[in-house]
Amino acid sequence: MAVATDPLEVCVKASSTSPNRLGDCPFCQRVLLTIEEKHLPYDMKLVDLGNKPEWFLKISPEGKVPVIKLDEKWLPDSDVITQSLEEKYPDPPLGTPPEKASVGSKIFSTFIGFLKSKDPSDGSQQALLNELNSFNDYIKENGPFINGGKVSAADLSLGPKLYHLEIALGHYKNWSVADSLPHVKSYMKTIFSMDSFIKTRALPDDVIVGWRPKVFG
Repeated sequence: MAVATDPLEVCVKASSTSPNRLGDCPFCQRVLLTIEEKHLPYDMKLVDLGNKPEWFLKISPEGKVPVIKLDEKWLPDSDVITQSLEEKYPDPPLGTPPEKASVGSKIFSTFIGFLKSKDPSDGSQQALLNELNSFNDYIKENGPFINGGKVSAADLSLGPKLYHLEIALGHYKNWSVADSLPHVKSYMKTIFSMDSFIKTRALPDDVIVGWRPKVFG
């Protein structure tokens, strides 16, 4: 089992509203949450995606974040990165069993559909509510986390997306998760109050600015 002594180098989106702050990428936060929950040292490199520096484009030719350096190679894609971290640093284990790994996975796409929607009768709000209802029922029976009593990879992926949902829909649609979904609300509260989450979350202003092109584009 590998033990990290040198800090892991990880490139993430920089804030567009505040200097030297982490930006509003839920996939970057997912990677940082994984590193935090595994108690690994890391060195966060903030990348201005509006003006990508030359050194960054050399290691990430497509100009995408997050990227992390593992075994002297730069790895892109949060799916690949989190899986690689799990294999290299298996303790504490964060793997989600395959049969539970897709729980809540359609919430993000239905959130984006509703956020972008200009037509109240297009069914996009109902599509999101259907996914949230399904997740509410699941957590009621299986919670408090997706894999039961302990946080796992699926939560670290979904948590940042729910954070974006709460801020963006609150701002642009004056919409919030209803009291009729108490298990979704308690899940969000639990995830959002984790030390690792507080340390790696985006500023609400960045989330709002980040989604503006989707709303008005």
